[in-house]
Amino acid sequence: MQLTYLFLSIIGLVLPCWQLISFIYLNGLDFPLFWSQLFINQISSAFGLDLFVSSVVFWFFLFREGTRLQMKLLWIYVVLSLTVGLSFALPLFLGMRLASNSLSVSVSKA
Repeated sequence: MQLTYLFLSIIGLVLPCWQLISFIYLNGLDFPLFWSQLFINQISSAFGLDLFVSSVVFWFFLFREGTRLQMKLLWIYVVLSLTVGLSFALPLFLGMRLASNSLSVSVSKA
């Protein structure tokens, strides 16, 4: 399952960055244009707002679950979700969560 999460996080890194790099190449770091295009119509607004809400839900889950499993550097996943995207940060966290959970189970059995 960890390989699946790794594969999904790589896809979540490549696909959004491919589009973002293309936008930056064509327009530069034009944040007003970026925001206006994100909310240019109701469909893109729905996707943007869904992503924002999903990100906040992820951050609550991240800190709750990460703290429960005593995972370190949880803030990195928030930074990754804000800079690269949720599609990268979420599967990466789930993979690391699985690794952390597996490690704690094997330590408790010893």
